[in-house]
Amino acid sequence: MSYQTALTINRVIKDIDAKKYLLPSIQREFVWDTEQIEKLFDSLMMDYPINSFLFWKVSKENTREFKFYEFLRDYHQRGNKHNPKANLNGSEDIIAILDGQQRLTSLYIGLKGTYAYKLSYKRWDNPLAYPKRKLYLNLLQPAEDREDCKYDFLFLTDDEVKQDHEYRDEDGKRHYFWFPVGEILNITKSSEVNKYLINHKLLEDEEQALFANDALFNLFEAIHMKETISYYLEEAQELDKVLHIFIRVNSGGTPLSYSDLLLSFATAQWEHLDAREEINGAVDELNSIGRGFHITKDLLLKASLVLCGFSDIRFKADNFNRKNMLVIEKKWDSITSSMRLALELVASFGFSRENITSNNALIPIAYYISVIGNPANFVCSRKYKEDRRKIKQWFVSSILLRVFSFASDSVLKQIREIIRDDHEGFPLKAICDKFRGTNRDITFTDDSINNLLWTKYGGGDVLIVMSILYPWANMKNHFHIDHVHPKTTFTRKKLIKCGVPEDKIDFCLNNYNYIGNLQLLEEVSNEEKSARYFDEWIEEQYPDMDQRKDYMRKNYIPDVDFSIQNFEEFFIERENLLCTALKKELMQP
Repeated sequence: MSYQTALTINRVIKDIDAKKYLLPSIQREFVWDTEQIEKLFDSLMMDYPINSFLFWKVSKENTREFKFYEFLRDYHQRGNKHNPKANLNGSEDIIAILDGQQRLTSLYIGLKGTYAYKLSYKRWDNPLAYPKRKLYLNLLQPAEDREDCKYDFLFLTDDEVKQDHEYRDEDGKRHYFWFPVGEILNITKSSEVNKYLINHKLLEDEEQALFANDALFNLFEAIHMKETISYYLEEAQELDKVLHIFIRVNSGGTPLSYSDLLLSFATAQWEHLDAREEINGAVDELNSIGRGFHITKDLLLKASLVLCGFSDIRFKADNFNRKNMLVIEKKWDSITSSMRLALELVASFGFSRENITSNNALIPIAYYISVIGNPANFVCSRKYKEDRRKIKQWFVSSILLRVFSFASDSVLKQIREIIRDDHEGFPLKAICDKFRGTNRDITFTDDSINNLLWTKYGGGDVLIVMSILYPWANMKNHFHIDHVHPKTTFTRKKLIKCGVPEDKIDFCLNNYNYIGNLQLLEEVSNEEKSARYFDEWIEEQYPDMDQRKDYMRKNYIPDVDFSIQNFEEFFIERENLLCTALKKELMQP
């Protein structure tokens, strides 16, 4: 092992482009967010140390013995999170990164690539929710909103850059000039820094000129002049030794997740399948089912431990041995088939990433499907209708009653034992009996049903309760949670103006956000309804009485006066209808 301190960032970026530096398959994927990358560049500008790196020299004779991946250049939170596999011809040695992948990938993305993360107000499956962003440095002023950063590095879209460049304050002064950080690679001489500042008219204001000069020169020196990348070089060619070094050096900083560790071992120990590609591919496929799920590698690998029947299903190093890994590899197709069918089933119930509060509840369903042989028609065949009813009741109850909120491994093992020993359909009764009277009890009482009526708009359970009340709804369509009586009405001033009696106003303000005033409407219908008074909307929307009665039946609308002045009676009567429906669905034997 030798110590080196002779690399500039510019040199490393060129070597990454030339595929001299690659990532071994035991590496986790890129996990840094944009703020971490921005702080890394600020640290470089401030001449802070960014710690040493550990590189592994792989001789050309051994490059075909291992799997390697290229660096990500254009990160996309939904569409491009996986590193492309490197295509090696074995004609020369390569350098693999054992420690420092997150930092090097961050430097590479900041200088050569883009970062697309989801906008919070758009749906995850909307392509427009992930605009591409490049890293920029503001040359006119320091960071204002970050106390721990001097320089204003930000990932921005083209539109955001254009908008800021056009902004002037009342005195006509500019406050933003966003320099594309990757452009520094094209500035190869210090004299070109001044030329850039002059060409872009950044020297007109004395104070800003001094800052711009300091910022751009610092960036130039950090990338081209300073030998920042110091590293240790490991030359051993034995995989076992390299694995142990890898695990040891990754025990600090952002620690390896259990799935990363398991994936590292599986990649090295699977004999016929490429574990990294199989696991990543399966996660992507499962997350695309229905309206989308949030299945992680951890969840999929936990399911593997359960479905393979291992007595110990905890994430610990002893369970990541070669024997277990080969069992998982052998049963991989069956495992992924079971998980796929389980997700297709709960998607048909109306569930997705938006209303599942514990993905662990999916694993017993997958295990049961595995036990009965992964029937391809499980989700739609009449043969399994009763199974589906029981599974839905168990799944909904487990989610609402927080069965997997703690010590989930113990619950998974106990349910697995019941399913394994009971082959007369999904053993709902046996599971209920097993946990009755404990803090895992999934039987609903009158009190727990009444508690569901306190489900509030915006709460985590509202979509779950709605999926129970609206079993007919095709959840592949876009549904909105709608206030029957529009929420914009519920201010004291508006209620008085509408003629609501003074002694009824507090009831209205205290209850309008609860499920007694919520319904499920398709997106188009909800947009048409907007903030209109309910009595006016229903008269216009359903002039035909038969159609109106059908709407009222499906949405549990009581046959009372629909005016806002009668909100209290409407709300109480509707809660009675909802309570009856929930008892029918959740208190079946």
